Amino acid sequence: MTKDATPKPTRVRIENVNHPGSSTTVDAGPYNAMREALLAVLPEAAPGMTESQMRQAVLPKLPEDLFPGGARAGWWSKAVQLDLEAKGVIDREPSRPLRWHRAAETAEGAGAPTPDSPARTRAEALNAELRRREALGRR
Repeated sequence: MTKDATPKPTRVRIENVNHPGSSTTVDAGPYNAMREALLAVLPEAAPGMTESQMRQAVLPKLPEDLFPGGARAGWWSKAVQLDLEAKGVIDREPSRPLRWHRAAETAEGAGAPTPDSPARTRAEALNAELRRREALGRR
């Protein structure tokens, strides 16, 4: 028996700021292309961009072979946004609608993944407040 000579796609581990401590792996090609596109379009400071603005802005920067006609760009932009936010590379503004911008660089280097990163702490606080408001609205 011979093994299939087709190499497995390279994978990267991503996090989700809304689920600290959990991660999953995804195909590195689309992830890296979307990461590069998001970081290219996101502003350096507040007020940042809304999710809708981000999704539109990245489309012209994506390789057609990975995202033909923009296919699945929405899913990938959200997955990469949540990962970069969890790693402290981008910041979520406490606003309505939600907005994101690149995180300020620190002496230790931007994006150092820490369990108590300011981005994760703010995101958790925002999510807790949203859940509290939804619960009050349902009563």
